[in-house]
Amino acid sequence: MGRQDDAGRTYDVVLFGATGFAGRLTAAYLAAHAPEGCRWALAGRNKAKLERLRTELAASHPACADLPLVHADAADPESLRTVAAATRVLATTVGPYLKYGEPLVTACAEEGTDYVDLTGEPEFIDRMYVRHHATARASGARLVHACGFDSVPHDLGVFYTVGLLPEGVPLRMAGFVRTNATFSGGTLASALTVMSRPLGMVRAARERQRVEPRPVGRTVRAVPGVPTRELGVWGVPLPTLDPQVIGRSAAALERYGPDFRYRHYAGVRHLPVAVGGVLGAGAAYGAAQVPPARRWLSARLAPGDGPDEERRANSWFKVRFVGEGGGRRVVTEVSGGDPGYDETAKMLAESALCLAYDELPEIAGQVTPAVAMGDALTDRLKRAGLRFRVVDEQG
Repeated sequence: MGRQDDAGRTYDVVLFGATGFAGRLTAAYLAAHAPEGCRWALAGRNKAKLERLRTELAASHPACADLPLVHADAADPESLRTVAAATRVLATTVGPYLKYGEPLVTACAEEGTDYVDLTGEPEFIDRMYVRHHATARASGARLVHACGFDSVPHDLGVFYTVGLLPEGVPLRMAGFVRTNATFSGGTLASALTVMSRPLGMVRAARERQRVEPRPVGRTVRAVPGVPTRELGVWGVPLPTLDPQVIGRSAAALERYGPDFRYRHYAGVRHLPVAVGGVLGAGAAYGAAQVPPARRWLSARLAPGDGPDEERRANSWFKVRFVGEGGGRRVVTEVSGGDPGYDETAKMLAESALCLAYDELPEIAGQVTPAVAMGDALTDRLKRAGLRFRVVDEQG
C-alpha cells in the first residue's frame, strides 16, 4: 500500500455537508479549534448557504472570512473526486449514508484521501468494506466510519479499558450507555433507513463475512447481550452499531487478548422505564417496515432540524465499562455533554485533525477509530473536554 503524495494537496481538511445541522456544529468547532496554519474548507452543493455559514463563523472568528468554499454534490461524482483529490482528509455529515454516502467513499478510496463520517448504519459500512477496502489499502486511504457518538466513546472506551487489564489473557467486558439527549431529523432519517432494511443489513453482513479475514488463533465476540442487572442499572440490550465496531477493533488488535467477549447495553435505573424503552423500540421497528408509517415518523422531524442550544447545553452522556481478565476487574467511564451533536461535532472534527496531523499506525483500508487513531484520538478528546476515568479497580 502507498499513500499518495500529500504535498500537492490544497487542503488539510475539507468538511462536506457543512450547512446541515451536524455540519454547522462541526464547522463551528473547527473554526474555534483548528490549529494555526490548518488549511481547511467548507464543501457543499449550495454556494449561498456556504457563504452564509462562512459569514456566521467569521462573526466570532474573523480569520474565517477568507475560508475557502468548495462545490461538492453527492449526486455529482466528478465534483466529489475533485474535492477528494484536493484534500488530505475529508469529513462528511451527509446522510443517510446508504442513500448519499458511497460516491464520496469511492472518491476517497481511489484518490488516497483519508475519510471520516458520522454513520451509524451497519449495512452501509459493510457494503463499503466489500466494495472499497481493497482499493483504499492500495491507495493508502484510511476509511474511518462512525466517528461520532456512534461509535467513538464506545470504541475508544473499550480500547482504554483493555489497556488497564492484563495482556495475553481472555477478557470479558460490558458497556452500559446512559444519556438524557434527544436527536435531530438527520439522525431520525438514518435510524429509519436502518430499521426499514433488515434483510439488506443481513445480506451485507454475510457478503462481508465471506471476504473479510478473521483473526488467526484468537476469538472475538461482541453482541448486544441479554438483559442484566449490573452497576446499579438494568442493562437493556442495545442493538446499535457499536458492538460491531468494537468487535472489529478487537479482531485487528492483539492487545484485546486471545479470547475477547463484549456485551452492549442501555443502562436504565428503573425497570418500568427499561420495559417501556424495549416496547417503544419494537413499535418503531415495526412502523419502519410500513412505508406510510415510516413517512409519518420521518415527517415528525425534518432533516436539518435538531435540539436547540439550551436543550443541548443540558444534555449529557455516560458510558460505563466493566472489564475482567487475569484476576483483575476494572470499571471505567467515558462521559461528556450533548452526545448526538455538540460532542459528536467535536469527535468528528478531532478525528479529522488527528488523521491530518498526528503520528499514527501505518495502516490503510476501512479501519475503526481505535485501530486508526487509538491513543492519539483519546488524548485529543481528553484535551477537548471528554472524560476518560477509572471508577473502580480490583485485583
